Amino acid sequence: MASSTFSSVSCLFKDELKILNLKKRNEGKVFVKCSMRCSMSSKAQKPQPEVRIGVLGASGYTGSEIVRLLANHPHFGITLMTADRKAGQPFSSVFPHLITQDLPELVAIKDADFSEVDAIFCCLPHGTTQEVIKALPKELKIVDLSADFRLQDPSEYEEWYGQAHRAVDLQKEAVYGLTEILRDEVKCARLVANPGCYPTSIQLPLVPLIKANLIQLGGIIIDSKSGVSGAGRGAKEANLYAEIAEGIYSYGITRHRHVPEIEQGLSEAAKSKVTVSFTPHLMPMIRGMQSTIYVEMAPGVTTEDLHQHLKVIYKEEEFVRVLEKGVVPRTHNVRGSNYCHINVFPDRIQGRAIIVSVIDNLVKGASGQALQNLNVMMGFHESTGLLYQPLFP
Repeated sequence: MASSTFSSVSCLFKDELKILNLKKRNEGKVFVKCSMRCSMSSKAQKPQPEVRIGVLGASGYTGSEIVRLLANHPHFGITLMTADRKAGQPFSSVFPHLITQDLPELVAIKDADFSEVDAIFCCLPHGTTQEVIKALPKELKIVDLSADFRLQDPSEYEEWYGQAHRAVDLQKEAVYGLTEILRDEVKCARLVANPGCYPTSIQLPLVPLIKANLIQLGGIIIDSKSGVSGAGRGAKEANLYAEIAEGIYSYGITRHRHVPEIEQGLSEAAKSKVTVSFTPHLMPMIRGMQSTIYVEMAPGVTTEDLHQHLKVIYKEEEFVRVLEKGVVPRTHNVRGSNYCHINVFPDRIQGRAIIVSVIDNLVKGASGQALQNLNVMMGFHESTGLLYQPLFP
């Protein structure tokens, strides 16, 4: 927008906002028209958003990240926010750094009015979303950030999450939302299961390589490390500063709940069963995630082949960047952004390669990918609201 447009935005009235061109709108450019009498108004009237958003579980880390990202979105506006334990409070009292946003008061889910909502981000804990989503109006578009709809087999969900799935019919409808890999499916979906953070960092580099038969399906070893925010905002002794600071903690060894999600995606790419060795680690940092992946290459394949294939696959993708040879991906360089940085290195062991993939676990690993998915579902350019400079340091 021109500077003159910015100076007049404060006097916009709802009935004076116009979207002039759908194609330009999808690029995130909004042109507005304002009459001269607006300048006489002492108080601006907030324009109605094109897409009215509800955020369920807004008081958690992924919920707050959704709110932070939506501040940059020209077409989405929040009209409903729930947080049962914080019901009745202004959002700014929970997350003061977002005080400048004009947001509705937090309410309990039982008191939520969905008549003024077009789409939902569900940021509730695992095991709690099935009944909630099942009860939502059928016309709503939904992106669920929990694990409740990620696994296609309900019996596998029961095995790994310790309870029977209570919305099996919805599970059949849900589309797995790894945007760069399943964009066409996401586009037509009503309910999208947003991928987990570890599976996102792992599948983005491995799925294209498996589909191209460039790596062996056996012997895949994945060493992943995450910031503490990945454990959620609930008060847990293991996440206290004194427990986390100045150390590294391996957890969920052989039994982490993301294992079936990772293997599901890799097996679909391979069209046969893939089993991996996966160990996650908690790092003394707030946000960020790195997956270091050890693979055996197919006969005759080199690390240059892996690197070149990933470069070609992701050449037109905004949010997946394959770095130049020799450049090591760093979590600092994607902090606060929706980007995934990847690179491939030769192992000292002949025939093996090391792949390093980094994301921000709260953005590309959760809320950013969720917004990317909803953009696709609603027909907007998928980068809308997501193109801004990452946090540093």
